[in-house]
Amino acid sequence: METLAKEFLTASEQQAVTSEVQKAERETSGEIVPMIISASHHYPMAAVRGATLMALPLALVCTSQLGSSFWTGSDNMYLFVFFFALFYLPLRFVVNRSVKLKRQFLSAREIEEEVEEAAITSFYGEGLYRTREENGIIIFISVLEQKVWILGDKGINDKINPAEWENIVNELIQGIKSGNHGEALCMAVRQVGGILKTHFPYRRDDTDELHNLIIR
Repeated sequence: METLAKEFLTASEQQAVTSEVQKAERETSGEIVPMIISASHHYPMAAVRGATLMALPLALVCTSQLGSSFWTGSDNMYLFVFFFALFYLPLRFVVNRSVKLKRQFLSAREIEEEVEEAAITSFYGEGLYRTREENGIIIFISVLEQKVWILGDKGINDKINPAEWENIVNELIQGIKSGNHGEALCMAVRQVGGILKTHFPYRRDDTDELHNLIIR
Protein backbone atom coordinates (compact mmCIF):
# COMPACT_ATOMS: atom_id res chain seq x y z
CA MET A 1 0.00 0.00 0.00
CA GLU A 2 3.02 2.28 0.30
CA THR A 3 2.88 2.72 -3.50
CA LEU A 4 -0.65 4.15 -3.53
CA ALA A 5 0.59 7.74 -3.39
CA LYS A 6 3.16 7.19 -6.14
CA GLU A 7 0.53 5.67 -8.41
CA PHE A 8 -2.08 8.31 -7.68
CA LEU A 9 -0.85 10.69 -10.39
CA THR A 10 0.90 9.95 -13.65
CA ALA A 11 4.07 11.89 -14.49
CA SER A 12 2.10 14.21 -16.79
CA GLU A 13 -0.57 14.76 -14.11
CA GLN A 14 2.13 15.62 -11.57
CA GLN A 15 3.49 18.22 -13.97
CA ALA A 16 -0.01 19.58 -14.60
CA VAL A 17 -0.67 19.95 -10.85
CA THR A 18 2.71 21.62 -10.29
CA SER A 19 2.02 24.06 -13.15
CA GLU A 20 -1.43 24.80 -11.74
CA VAL A 21 0.06 25.61 -8.34
CA GLN A 22 2.66 27.89 -9.90
CA LYS A 23 -0.03 29.64 -11.95
CA ALA A 24 -2.23 30.16 -8.89
CA GLU A 25 0.67 31.51 -6.85
CA ARG A 26 1.39 34.12 -9.52
CA GLU A 27 -1.91 35.72 -8.50
CA THR A 28 -1.70 35.35 -4.72
CA SER A 29 0.90 35.57 -1.99
CA GLY A 30 -0.70 32.48 -0.45
CA GLU A 31 1.27 29.23 -0.55
CA ILE A 32 -0.69 26.24 -1.88
CA VAL A 33 0.73 22.78 -1.19
CA PRO A 34 -1.05 19.68 -2.51
CA MET A 35 0.14 16.64 -0.57
CA ILE A 36 -0.60 13.00 -1.39
CA ILE A 37 0.08 10.14 1.01
CA SER A 38 -0.75 6.44 0.66
CA ALA A 39 -2.62 6.16 3.98
CA SER A 40 -3.02 8.13 7.19
CA HIS A 41 -2.66 5.02 9.35
CA HIS A 42 -1.95 1.32 8.92
CA TYR A 43 -5.28 0.35 10.56
CA PRO A 44 -4.37 -3.02 12.11
CA MET A 45 -7.89 -3.49 13.49
CA ALA A 46 -9.38 -3.35 9.98
CA ALA A 47 -7.55 -6.56 9.10
CA VAL A 48 -8.65 -8.14 12.40
CA ARG A 49 -12.29 -7.19 11.83
CA GLY A 50 -12.26 -8.29 8.21
CA ALA A 51 -10.60 -11.64 8.89
CA THR A 52 -12.92 -12.36 11.82
CA LEU A 53 -16.10 -11.53 9.91
CA MET A 54 -15.08 -13.71 6.97
CA ALA A 55 -13.54 -16.59 8.95
CA LEU A 56 -16.55 -17.05 11.27
CA PRO A 57 -19.13 -18.11 8.65
CA LEU A 58 -16.55 -20.21 6.81
CA ALA A 59 -15.65 -22.03 10.03
CA LEU A 60 -19.33 -22.59 10.85
CA VAL A 61 -20.05 -24.03 7.42
CA CYS A 62 -17.00 -26.30 7.45
CA THR A 63 -17.76 -27.54 10.97
CA SER A 64 -21.36 -28.28 10.02
CA GLN A 65 -20.55 -29.97 6.73
CA LEU A 66 -17.35 -31.81 7.61
CA GLY A 67 -17.86 -32.59 11.29
CA SER A 68 -19.28 -36.04 10.65
CA SER A 69 -16.24 -36.93 8.55
CA PHE A 70 -13.99 -36.45 11.58
CA TRP A 71 -16.29 -38.43 13.90
CA THR A 72 -16.70 -35.32 16.05
CA GLY A 73 -20.19 -34.22 15.09
CA SER A 74 -21.35 -31.06 13.33
CA ASP A 75 -21.32 -28.88 16.45
CA ASN A 76 -17.92 -29.70 17.93
CA MET A 77 -16.33 -26.54 19.39
CA TYR A 78 -12.75 -27.73 18.96
CA LEU A 79 -13.31 -28.43 15.28
CA PHE A 80 -14.87 -25.00 14.88
CA VAL A 81 -11.85 -23.36 16.52
CA PHE A 82 -9.55 -25.34 14.25
CA PHE A 83 -11.34 -24.18 11.09
CA PHE A 84 -11.57 -20.61 12.37
CA ALA A 85 -7.80 -20.48 12.98
CA LEU A 86 -7.18 -22.12 9.62
CA PHE A 87 -9.08 -19.37 7.77
CA TYR A 88 -8.32 -16.41 10.03
CA LEU A 89 -4.57 -15.97 9.48
CA PRO A 90 -4.55 -16.09 5.65
CA LEU A 91 -7.67 -13.90 5.50
CA ARG A 92 -6.04 -11.35 7.80
CA PHE A 93 -3.04 -11.27 5.48
CA VAL A 94 -5.30 -10.83 2.42
CA VAL A 95 -7.33 -8.00 3.97
CA ASN A 96 -4.17 -6.24 5.12
CA ARG A 97 -2.74 -6.37 1.59
CA SER A 98 -5.89 -5.49 -0.35
CA VAL A 99 -6.84 -1.82 -0.61
CA LYS A 100 -10.44 -2.51 -1.61
CA LEU A 101 -11.00 -5.07 1.13
CA LYS A 102 -9.34 -3.03 3.85
CA ARG A 103 -11.44 -0.02 2.94
CA GLN A 104 -14.60 -2.08 3.60
CA PHE A 105 -13.65 -2.66 7.23
CA LEU A 106 -12.78 0.93 8.15
CA SER A 107 -15.30 2.90 10.19
CA ALA A 108 -16.18 6.46 9.18
CA ARG A 109 -15.17 7.74 12.61
CA GLU A 110 -11.82 5.95 12.45
CA ILE A 111 -11.09 7.43 9.02
CA GLU A 112 -12.11 10.93 10.08
CA GLU A 113 -9.88 10.91 13.15
CA GLU A 114 -6.82 9.40 11.50
CA VAL A 115 -6.89 11.56 8.38
CA GLU A 116 -7.45 14.75 10.36
CA GLU A 117 -4.52 13.91 12.63
CA ALA A 118 -2.29 13.05 9.65
CA ALA A 119 -3.25 16.27 7.86
CA ILE A 120 -2.45 18.43 10.88
CA THR A 121 0.83 16.60 11.47
CA SER A 122 1.79 17.06 7.81
CA PHE A 123 0.85 20.75 7.91
CA TYR A 124 3.34 21.41 10.67
CA GLY A 125 5.85 18.82 9.52
CA GLU A 126 6.17 20.47 6.12
CA GLY A 127 6.50 23.94 7.63
CA LEU A 128 3.31 25.49 6.26
CA TYR A 129 3.04 27.58 9.42
CA ARG A 130 6.29 29.42 8.62
CA THR A 131 5.17 31.63 5.73
CA ARG A 132 5.63 35.38 6.01
CA GLU A 133 1.91 36.20 6.03
CA GLU A 134 0.78 32.99 7.74
CA ASN A 135 -1.06 32.09 4.55
CA GLY A 136 0.10 28.58 3.76
CA ILE A 137 -2.61 26.05 2.89
CA ILE A 138 -2.41 22.30 2.38
CA ILE A 139 -4.65 20.21 0.13
CA PHE A 140 -4.14 16.87 1.84
CA ILE A 141 -5.14 13.63 0.09
CA SER A 142 -5.01 10.26 1.84
CA VAL A 143 -5.43 7.69 -0.93
CA LEU A 144 -6.42 4.55 0.98
CA GLU A 145 -9.30 6.33 2.69
CA GLN A 146 -10.20 8.44 -0.39
CA LYS A 147 -10.31 11.36 2.01
CA VAL A 148 -9.33 15.01 1.60
CA TRP A 149 -8.56 17.73 4.14
CA ILE A 150 -7.83 21.38 3.37
CA LEU A 151 -6.07 23.22 6.19
CA GLY A 152 -5.07 26.87 6.21
CA ASP A 153 -2.69 28.74 8.49
CA LYS A 154 -3.80 31.40 10.97
CA GLY A 155 -3.66 34.25 8.46
CA ILE A 156 -6.04 32.39 6.15
CA ASN A 157 -8.41 31.29 8.92
CA ASP A 158 -8.63 34.87 10.20
CA LYS A 159 -10.01 36.02 6.83
CA ILE A 160 -11.66 32.96 5.30
CA ASN A 161 -14.26 30.74 6.92
CA PRO A 162 -12.95 27.13 6.81
CA ALA A 163 -16.44 26.10 5.65
CA GLU A 164 -15.60 27.67 2.28
CA TRP A 165 -13.35 24.71 1.55
CA GLU A 166 -16.11 22.12 1.96
CA ASN A 167 -17.41 22.24 -1.61
CA ILE A 168 -13.87 21.99 -2.96
CA VAL A 169 -13.19 19.00 -0.71
CA ASN A 170 -16.39 17.23 -1.79
CA GLU A 171 -15.73 17.83 -5.48
CA LEU A 172 -12.16 16.59 -5.15
CA ILE A 173 -13.32 13.43 -3.34
CA GLN A 174 -15.83 12.72 -6.12
CA GLY A 175 -13.10 13.22 -8.71
CA ILE A 176 -10.84 10.78 -6.87
CA LYS A 177 -13.57 8.15 -6.61
CA SER A 178 -14.36 8.50 -10.32
CA GLY A 179 -10.68 8.08 -11.24
CA ASN A 180 -10.09 11.65 -12.49
CA HIS A 181 -7.27 12.27 -10.02
CA GLY A 182 -5.16 14.79 -11.89
CA GLU A 183 -8.04 16.81 -13.32
CA ALA A 184 -9.83 16.94 -9.96
CA LEU A 185 -6.71 18.06 -8.09
CA CYS A 186 -5.93 20.74 -10.68
CA MET A 187 -9.48 22.06 -10.32
CA ALA A 188 -9.13 22.13 -6.52
CA VAL A 189 -5.89 24.11 -6.81
CA ARG A 190 -7.57 26.62 -9.14
CA GLN A 191 -10.52 27.04 -6.78
CA VAL A 192 -8.32 27.48 -3.71
CA GLY A 193 -6.17 29.98 -5.62
CA GLY A 194 -9.25 31.93 -6.67
CA ILE A 195 -10.34 32.33 -3.07
CA LEU A 196 -6.87 33.21 -1.79
CA LYS A 197 -6.14 35.93 -4.35
CA THR A 198 -9.12 37.92 -3.08
CA HIS A 199 -7.69 38.09 0.43
CA PHE A 200 -3.97 37.70 -0.30
CA PRO A 201 -3.12 39.44 -3.58
CA TYR A 202 0.23 38.79 -5.19
CA ARG A 203 3.18 40.89 -3.97
CA ARG A 204 6.13 41.78 -6.15
CA ASP A 205 8.59 40.69 -3.50
CA ASP A 206 6.81 37.40 -3.00
CA THR A 207 8.89 34.21 -3.20
CA ASP A 208 7.87 30.57 -3.54
CA GLU A 209 8.47 29.42 0.04
CA LEU A 210 7.13 25.87 -0.08
CA HIS A 211 6.94 22.76 -2.27
CA ASN A 212 4.42 22.85 -5.14
CA LEU A 213 3.57 19.15 -4.79
CA ILE A 214 4.48 16.58 -2.15
CA ILE A 215 4.06 12.83 -2.63
CA ARG A 216 4.87 10.59 0.34
